[in-house]
Amino acid sequence: MNEILKIEHLSKTFGNNVVLTDIDFEVKKGDVTSIIGASGSGKSTLLRCINLLETPTSGEVLFHGNKVAEGGIKEEDYRAKVGMVFQSFNLFNNHTVLSNCMLGQIKVLKRNKEEAKAQALKYLEKVGMAPYINAKPSQLSGGQKQRVAIARALAMDPEILLFDEPTSALDPETVGEVLDVMRTLAKEGTTMLVVTHEMSFARDISSHVVFMADGKIEEEGSSKDIFYNPQSARTKEFLTRFREDKQES
Repeated sequence: MNEILKIEHLSKTFGNNVVLTDIDFEVKKGDVTSIIGASGSGKSTLLRCINLLETPTSGEVLFHGNKVAEGGIKEEDYRAKVGMVFQSFNLFNNHTVLSNCMLGQIKVLKRNKEEAKAQALKYLEKVGMAPYINAKPSQLSGGQKQRVAIARALAMDPEILLFDEPTSALDPETVGEVLDVMRTLAKEGTTMLVVTHEMSFARDISSHVVFMADGKIEEEGSSKDIFYNPQSARTKEFLTRFREDKQES
């Protein structure tokens, strides 16, 4: 079984507000799964439930078949295997680029400084940020910060990387450099779950696409099926808007 992550009947409410309803899908090793949908459809809340920043109201998150709750797998062990890249970078502003990529390894994985430094340098080189190891985040562009955040996540040797709108806080000219890194990771077989508004990325890079509407999965399938042969009227309407936006721009 090469299934890494499985979501079963997951629902989330905030008071009387139902945000997610009966979500079911799985991510297999090597998959690039993109979650798409209009703003407010529940995409980011779903990701926050998967990475334990929110507690599901009902349903299960399973990692290699083990429940991520009720003692199935320890929360700290799960977090160490599931990397997270946030839209707002979440770098430590008082630390250098290199230090940002070392801290988690030392504290969570208990690596010594030499090992952590070697691992950090490896991935900063990979994302094109090795020349900036002594810079502070305030000295970097948004695209550079996000590439550091990706390197930091990779340095933890995760089994899956979660991305929450990784380009939404970027200037248009820096979006491409982050997407290029993600394309490279996809080609190398990195398992990724990506909440994104970048439809071209979802269409061209994803092996699997989940379309959400009103807190539910409206349709899912291969990127080819979703983008070129959608079955749901809501999926068709959403993608028609995407194509129209592309033509206008």
